[in-house]
Amino acid sequence: MTSIGILWSSSVWANRSTLQWTSTGIVSMHRENSITWILIMSFGGIPAPEKSVSFQYKNFHGCLENLYYNGVDIIGLAKQQNPQIITMGNVSFSCSQPQWMPLTFLSSRSYLALLASPREEEISASFQFRTWNKAGLLLFSELQLVSGGLLLLLSDGKLKLNLLRQGKLPSDITAGVGMNDGQWHSISVSAKRNHLSVVVDGHVTTASLLLGPEQLYSGGTYYFGGCPDKSFGSKCTSPVGGFQGCMRLISISNEVVDLISVQQGSLGNFSDLQIDSCGISDRCLPNYCEHGGACSQSWSTFHCNCTDTGYTGATCHSSIYEQSCEAYKHKGNTSGFYYIDSDGSGPLGPSLLYCNMTETAWTIIQHNGSDLTRVRNTDPENPHTGVFEYVTGMEQLQATINRAEHCEQELAYYCKKSRLVNPQDGTPLSWWVGRTNETQTYWGGSLPDPQKCACGLEGSCTDAQYHCNCDADRSEWTNDTGFLSYKEHLPVTKIVITDTGRPHSEAAYRLGPLLCRGDRSFWNSASFNTEASYLHFPTFHGELSADVSFFFKTTALSGVFLENLGITDFIRIELRSPTTVTFSFDVGNGPLEISVQSPTHFNDNQWHHVRVERNMKEASIQVDQLSPKTQAAPTDGHVLLQLNSQLFVGGTATRQRGFLGCIRSLQLNGMALDLEERAMVTPGVQPGCRGHCGSYGKLCRNGGKCREKPSGFFCDCSSSAYTGPFCSHEISAYFGSGSSVIYNFQENYSLSKNSSSHAASFHGDMKLSREMIKFSFRTTRAPSLLLYMSSFYKEYLSVIIAKNGSLQIRYKLNRYQEPDVVNFDFKSMADGQLHHVKINREEGVVFVEIDENTRRQVLLASGTEFSAIKSLVLGRILEHSDIDQETALAGAQGFTGCLSAVQLNHMAPLKAALHPSHPAPVTVTGHVTESSCVAPAGTDATSRERTHSFADHSGTKDDREPLTHAIKSDSAVIGGLIAVVIFILLCIAAIAVRIYQQKRLYKRNEAKRSENVESAQDVLKSELNIQNTVNESQKEYFF
Repeated sequence: MTSIGILWSSSVWANRSTLQWTSTGIVSMHRENSITWILIMSFGGIPAPEKSVSFQYKNFHGCLENLYYNGVDIIGLAKQQNPQIITMGNVSFSCSQPQWMPLTFLSSRSYLALLASPREEEISASFQFRTWNKAGLLLFSELQLVSGGLLLLLSDGKLKLNLLRQGKLPSDITAGVGMNDGQWHSISVSAKRNHLSVVVDGHVTTASLLLGPEQLYSGGTYYFGGCPDKSFGSKCTSPVGGFQGCMRLISISNEVVDLISVQQGSLGNFSDLQIDSCGISDRCLPNYCEHGGACSQSWSTFHCNCTDTGYTGATCHSSIYEQSCEAYKHKGNTSGFYYIDSDGSGPLGPSLLYCNMTETAWTIIQHNGSDLTRVRNTDPENPHTGVFEYVTGMEQLQATINRAEHCEQELAYYCKKSRLVNPQDGTPLSWWVGRTNETQTYWGGSLPDPQKCACGLEGSCTDAQYHCNCDADRSEWTNDTGFLSYKEHLPVTKIVITDTGRPHSEAAYRLGPLLCRGDRSFWNSASFNTEASYLHFPTFHGELSADVSFFFKTTALSGVFLENLGITDFIRIELRSPTTVTFSFDVGNGPLEISVQSPTHFNDNQWHHVRVERNMKEASIQVDQLSPKTQAAPTDGHVLLQLNSQLFVGGTATRQRGFLGCIRSLQLNGMALDLEERAMVTPGVQPGCRGHCGSYGKLCRNGGKCREKPSGFFCDCSSSAYTGPFCSHEISAYFGSGSSVIYNFQENYSLSKNSSSHAASFHGDMKLSREMIKFSFRTTRAPSLLLYMSSFYKEYLSVIIAKNGSLQIRYKLNRYQEPDVVNFDFKSMADGQLHHVKINREEGVVFVEIDENTRRQVLLASGTEFSAIKSLVLGRILEHSDIDQETALAGAQGFTGCLSAVQLNHMAPLKAALHPSHPAPVTVTGHVTESSCVAPAGTDATSRERTHSFADHSGTKDDREPLTHAIKSDSAVIGGLIAVVIFILLCIAAIAVRIYQQKRLYKRNEAKRSENVESAQDVLKSELNIQNTVNESQKEYFF
């Protein structure tokens, strides 16, 4: 075969030099109709000359034999001149092409040794080869009279021709690239005197040799494909091992080698060859690499390159991303953008979405139409249609919605003489369309009832005879706004408005992002109470690739998690022993099993994660973060996993060795099984599973307590100085000059005895013998008072920065003695850097830690108990107390800077002031603003604070506005007040100018009567602000 062409193709065309076969049949249809089909098969070439279609392949030139299609002898029909066969071009029924006999080198031990005339002045050979391997010896020829040889080898897909001579540097030529592509390549090599050349597929590469007076002579033996064992006395050597592939058309010194004689044993010798056929296999056809993985192969196997696919594994089967924001959250991740792969190893790709980590994880999916859109001049014949395109595809959206516990989307609809429903016949005048492509006529805040709005459910519509505010057809702006939360209809993909064509009629709308929270599959679980109990599901189909993942917890010694059987094939995952999880399977090659051994017990009643995978190349199992174990698949064996029984979860078909414990989040090939639904109707199995805090409680930090929920858990931060989903977000505040936060444990001694609040634990009848205090601070002011705790018995604790910048902790636990002072003067603590302080007192022993590296332990002489605690002060002391001079001086100056995460035992006074969850006895005086104590280096310590705007569902980063510079001294107060007054006057002037501009803009837009205008939100807001007839019960959500 001199060229490669198309042998056959389904086509409606014919071409020259082809055989064309036509078959006709009839397909019956409904209503007594029928379609006649004509199948035209072309062998040897396409297309017809009159068709303007081109193909990259030429028509086939060569011989075909035994040509059958569905049992039909095509060549036989052509010889009989059957009318079904059309012959075009020069087609004969004999083959004049020479019959080429190929050789297959089956292993790295294969070789072919051929003798040639010795002492020839030229070494030359030619052949054709094909292979998938990157390396291998193609040819070695010994040299006569001198020690050495001529080597032709394949290295990294390139040809290298080396001339080796003892005592001299080797001479080499490199030619070709990608020669291991499985195609036939023609090679010719020659070495003579001062000339070395190689011809690769017609391209010549030469090199000149510096041989001096020497002459090259052939040694008489040519070794193709490899070298024999050294016991044969051969001088053949190979640095890359033997060749695996096929060769043909072998010639030595321009004489074709008779391979039939080689086969008969009368010419040369060989080892491990297959003669008269090419046994190479294309292991990338079909391509078993999933999710766009690039397939490459060697002689014995294939490889998948998963780079930039988002998947991993031997066949790029497993996603490297989590399936939901909930899964990311329970890995300890904070809010941000993450790739979400909702169907795991399924066919859908990952999407980049925003996760807002609150007590529950929210997934935020944005679209292209989040701005306010105003609509005018529409009617049923000329409607306005707003189309929304989301940042991810509709299939990924549907998978995300189906997986979520709850989804919602805010639709704000504003109207002025624009109705939603025609009052005469009830036909909709405006509607929206969801992912099911169905028209929906209910609006935000309503249940999915036709032509209903939130005010209709609440009984608060502007006109009680209508179910929506807009249907009252008022001349003033009103709205029907709320959240759409029926998952099956979300997200909104289109909105249509048709009733803004009347005079002074107008509408406006804005669609928020799609918000989905939770993960139904992540916490879906079942509890197995007896060894004979199990859940059953339909047969698991994972013929070529299959993965199973789940969480389990148990106190049992062993048990089967999952089993599915076939006639001979099966898969089983089990707890073999307290320290061993085993994956067993059989795909027709005999049972195999792989196990993960743990240094600790799995039956510790903690959640453990198991993931197994089986594909064409290997099987693997991983438990938690332990090293995965793998078992390679046999090179040539059965590959299909054929199962036919039900899938048993938590037990086996024999009801033996069942599992006792909990299984959660069971997924097969990325699809979740609803364990809870099946458990509700199965004896011995209960839906749900308690005890999540045992495994996830460690995520709750800084004193937060893990609390159980029916599905999952949450971190209770009420006794922590931190907040956030894991109590990891510290509460910080900037204190301006003269400001303070006072936490009153009790107003007076007598009333405290009957108190039931947290502060009551500190009442006068109780002796406080220990306390734990933690906080962080940053300031440049000295002296400063950081913390002051007082009692009704004139006992106190003060933490101050003295004039010299040293940090002092002063305990006075006896009113008749001087305070004990713990002084840290190794550096100035008023250096603008963030410092951390921890004070732990146990009776008369105080342990102090500064910045986690300076520690000191002291014994108190003033006493061991704190009695009748009155209050805790952060910042300036406002009342006169019987305190020492240093504390009094610092207390008069107060504190200017940043305080963070202030904690006294189970109380957080700063958090109680800034984030009150219930009425707390806290008094804030002066300028105290929530802030961040973390600031870039090189900025002023008192001016680099930034206030937070709390994160919403927008998916964007928090905006931070600069806080006003702290007042440098008391003398600056008057100047500050004057500046504030001037600023307010400027703001009033700016607002007046803005309102005037908005009115002009509105008038100009009214004249133009355009459908959408710039700054629509500002204009609409201006109109709504001056409108005084709108019902006060209506809610304006988007301002």
